[in-house]
Amino acid sequence: MMIVLLIITVLILIAIPNVTKHSKSIDEKGCEAYVKMVEGQVQAYKMDKKTIPTMSSLTTDGYLPENPACPNGNTISIAGDGKVTASNGGG
Repeated sequence: MMIVLLIITVLILIAIPNVTKHSKSIDEKGCEAYVKMVEGQVQAYKMDKKTIPTMSSLTTDGYLPENPACPNGNTISIAGDGKVTASNGGG
């Protein structure tokens, strides 16, 4: 019984660091995908309304959910030319 517990403990100690290491990578890839999705919504808005949207107009008109942000916490913004970027920390 003690050997089984020892083996399970060793497996858990090996697995936890790997999961946390990959979590950051997963969040970064999720943010890249979210930016691409927002770019698609910007294009759809431009086709529908003939103007470049702001983040607030995308959420107000139902193109994006309320408070859109990346899984890693980065903030999404749209430049005046329609380019979508993700920035670290509120801006």
